[in-house]
Amino acid sequence: MAETTSTAGASKAANEAQDAMKKQIAELRREISKINRTLSDQAEEAQGWYDSAAERASRAARQLRSQAHTVSETVQQNPGTVSSAMVLGGVVGVLLGIAIAKSSEPERRWF
Repeated sequence: MAETTSTAGASKAANEAQDAMKKQIAELRREISKINRTLSDQAEEAQGWYDSAAERASRAARQLRSQAHTVSETVQQNPGTVSSAMVLGGVVGVLLGIAIAKSSEPERRWF
């Protein structure tokens, strides 16, 4: 009779442990579902950001291409003006360089 009582107690404990594990598994499944929904929402948000950034980059590239084409046409139509501007810019740069060099010239000691 002692064996029957201990067997029944062990069976009851096993059933309780099994029920507790089933509850934990169900809870973990709910948590995994929540995590999956959160990840899905974040993926959709990231996709939206990516699409927006791609669209802006595309517009910027089109604008740059348009401006480069305009500059190219201007240079082709006015080569003398562009050359003069480049030479003038070079001369101004050299003069500024000389002025800066003279104003910050250290004492010359040759010893």
